[in-house]
Amino acid sequence: MSASLDLMEEEDRSAHLAVVGLACRLPGAANAAEFWSNLAGGVESITFFGPDGRPCAEPPTARAVGEAVPAFGLIADADMFDAAAFGISPQEALMLDPQHRVFLECAREALEDAGYDPARYRGAIGIYAGGSETDYLSTLRARRDLLAGASDWQLRLATGVDFLTSRVAYKLGLRGPAVTVQTACSTSLVAIHLAAQALLAGDCDIALAGGASVHVPPRFGHYSEGGPLSPDGRCRAFDARAQGTVGSNGAGLVVLKRLADAMEDGDTIRAVLRGTAVNNDAAGKIGFTAPSVEGQSRVIEIALHAAGVDPASISYLEAHGTGTRLGDPIEVAALTKAFGARERRPCWLGSVKTNIGHTDAAAGVAGFIKTVLALEHRKLPPSLNFEQPNPEIDFAHGPFRVNTELRDWDSGGHPRRAGVSSLGIGGTNAHAVLEEAPTLPGSERSRTPQLLVLSAHGPAALALAVDRLGGHLRAHAEVDLGDVAWTLQVGRAAHKHRAFAVGHDAAEVLRSLAEPDGFSQQEAGECQVVFMFPGHGGQHVGMGRELYGSQPAFREAVDACRTHLTPLLGFDLGTVLHPDPLDATALELATARMGEFVTGQLSVFVIEYAVARLWRRWGVQPAAVVGHSLGAYAAATVAGVFRLEDALRLVLERSRILASLPAGAMLAVPLPEAELAPLLQGGLALAAVNGPAQCAVSGPVVEIEALQARLTERGVESRLLRIPGAGHSPLVEPSLAAFTACVQRVERRPPQLPWISDRTGVAVTAEEAVDPAYWAAHLRHTVRFGDALNTLFAGPASVFLEVGPGRTLATLARQNPGVGPHLTVATLPHPADNTSDGVSALTAAGRLWTAGVSISWQGLHGGIPRRRVPLPTYPFERQRYLVEAPATSVTVTSPSIQPAVPQPLEAETVEVPELPEDEVVRRIATAFAEVLGLARVGLHDNFFALGGDSLMAAQLIARLRPHLATPLKVKAIFRAPTVARLARFIAESSPE
Repeated sequence: MSASLDLMEEEDRSAHLAVVGLACRLPGAANAAEFWSNLAGGVESITFFGPDGRPCAEPPTARAVGEAVPAFGLIADADMFDAAAFGISPQEALMLDPQHRVFLECAREALEDAGYDPARYRGAIGIYAGGSETDYLSTLRARRDLLAGASDWQLRLATGVDFLTSRVAYKLGLRGPAVTVQTACSTSLVAIHLAAQALLAGDCDIALAGGASVHVPPRFGHYSEGGPLSPDGRCRAFDARAQGTVGSNGAGLVVLKRLADAMEDGDTIRAVLRGTAVNNDAAGKIGFTAPSVEGQSRVIEIALHAAGVDPASISYLEAHGTGTRLGDPIEVAALTKAFGARERRPCWLGSVKTNIGHTDAAAGVAGFIKTVLALEHRKLPPSLNFEQPNPEIDFAHGPFRVNTELRDWDSGGHPRRAGVSSLGIGGTNAHAVLEEAPTLPGSERSRTPQLLVLSAHGPAALALAVDRLGGHLRAHAEVDLGDVAWTLQVGRAAHKHRAFAVGHDAAEVLRSLAEPDGFSQQEAGECQVVFMFPGHGGQHVGMGRELYGSQPAFREAVDACRTHLTPLLGFDLGTVLHPDPLDATALELATARMGEFVTGQLSVFVIEYAVARLWRRWGVQPAAVVGHSLGAYAAATVAGVFRLEDALRLVLERSRILASLPAGAMLAVPLPEAELAPLLQGGLALAAVNGPAQCAVSGPVVEIEALQARLTERGVESRLLRIPGAGHSPLVEPSLAAFTACVQRVERRPPQLPWISDRTGVAVTAEEAVDPAYWAAHLRHTVRFGDALNTLFAGPASVFLEVGPGRTLATLARQNPGVGPHLTVATLPHPADNTSDGVSALTAAGRLWTAGVSISWQGLHGGIPRRRVPLPTYPFERQRYLVEAPATSVTVTSPSIQPAVPQPLEAETVEVPELPEDEVVRRIATAFAEVLGLARVGLHDNFFALGGDSLMAAQLIARLRPHLATPLKVKAIFRAPTVARLARFIAESSPE
């Protein structure tokens, strides 16, 4: 059986922790999924090498004492790194120890697997981990010719194990403790213990914990009789043939949270960490490097007590299991002592070192991750290379049996539990007790469309991210699309290159992904949003129906309007907007009423107001607003000029005035104002100028029809608008006094944000906004929306967002020659579009997000609780960065490592595009490129944005100082961080 939520409610969960994410790079496995596949398949991921130093299929013959053992557990692409993804310059990446680089990528992957973006998370994230000592510093010191004058301090910063966790904290923005741990082979499980204690003490709210051991090239050990290394490169834990272990590279981290917090926050809980313990053997053993039964058994007993579990409930034990003749018998004796020798069901025993070798500082986390995966899959993977028990191990008087096959993990009537041991040379022991995750209620199955967002540092990585997401959705059709959307929205950093897709279900999203242009892509910039409110004409029965049902902000706004209008109209406007689609009579009545002038205009205003409220709930605040005719009332309301109830009264009175006019019509004419004006005679008036050749004429029906005929004779295709009545014409003049009085009776306030007038084409002043005469003139005179657009186009780059039914204004803005870099977006579909308003609104949100506009994802989900779910992590675009030691003999290298070695950049190879013929500028650009390790530097590229830091700044100034007449200090680069600005700074500082 699985652990139930009810069962866990019966006990105190305050000391329990949840494993909510993990990541690993281990031999034969680039990620946890590949790792589990290898474990379940019984794969031994050790690479053997022949006499020529190349990988070979056959294991080596047993080595004699003192000989190197040519076997090692390699991880793919250990020499590769995506420097740009972390804002690291190529020069710094070259100096950075491969162990640091692999660990940094794993840390990011682990947090993404958990669904957390440190930049958004308000709590403290800590990191506890350690690494192995490598030879990379020695290699760098021997090859200073490749490092552009880097100081020894820089080299030690780039390679020192002391900086393993603090570099991750710096690059990922982790504000909690960053603690580097060093206890030899038990380092990473000790780190998990310290992370657990920190969470329970409140030092942090999320903790990363783990370790890394990465040697490039691999560090082979030498065989010694009775030593730790197997002479043939095979680890045979607990077997009669056991002679030792084999070295390997690896890195792994887990993400921990307090269990109660994880359950409340909707995290995917992979396993429960019930208790941990750490101790030391002290002096009670035969030597410093020897293990101790007493020390090991004691740490297990402490961990079991901390976990509050009976040893008999533990059904699997992931042992340290190095396969040494001395270590294995002592470890099993310690386990038996801690668990007791009484009869009970078997406790299966295994060691991941038989699969991947000994990953040193990462050994504990490798066993921990293996056990978490086994709990998730409810299967026990085999421990390899076991045939006959080591005769020195007393299996007869204890519950332990080596598991040699993939088997279903029987629960035995209570939650599955496991222990994980890790033992360090020197005597620091660690033990952890894990339990399967509780069964939690799933998310409410999403029935509405979802917005999926992805981003990356470059277009190639973005394309790969899209492809990975598609593959994941195909493989995991059971995952709720709302949870997928939520995880992508809140659990991933937003990078410059962005893409999105919208769909009701995974199948719809997959179809979108399969189309060449189905997944909308864009490069984000900095922009603001302008709300554009359309006038009469786009209204239709059913507009906003899906949003009304799924978005609380939209529904609340519509309902507020209905409440105010019902006593004024004598019926509920909701019956017109959203009648029962299955009731033919109700639909017929709604369609008839929507065609009435008063009801139609009120419906447009209500939907515009509700859409504006929706966008604000989604976190989008307008930098400016503009309306078109009727839309000016929604714009003024959003700007704070009118209260909602007053705006509704004004729209009602305005529409009644227009409805009472003599029969009139409006005609759209594709001519410039200057050409159209001479054609207007009698009662015809220029109603609107929407662009350079986009005008509208208003007047009596007969005269409008006559004008249309004359235009047709001239070859001009005009179009009658779906607007009954003749607003913005002399026909309204008899009613202006009454309307002025109506405006006079309502409260009016100065606008609280920029509101561009469609009457004057410029910003409405505080005096105009509260002047009833302005509103009377607005009803009578020409709408100059084109002028308003020109005013807005002259401002900062913006998204022009149509807030209302249809896409008339977005089209007008897009067709305007002045649109330039501005983006136009419509929120709701045209009545003829075969698109739901939910899909249309989310598509608009996706377009805003890809343009660089921040979205409140909590607001977008309308208060529906969502869960974070595991999804593909960032697709790193790795390049090779490796300084190799001077060639003295054949060096065994990873099969993935290419022979090319980065060469020092020469001054003449630096490409400086579009730079003036100025010697100082060229020297600065060359120095930038050399210090940062770049081939190209632009005139306005920021030194620090390219990966520079204070130490590199000192190098830069040292390179420039001999060539300048003016003394230059390091602080100059902080004041003037680009080539152009630094050149100007030097010129201004030079003596005349």
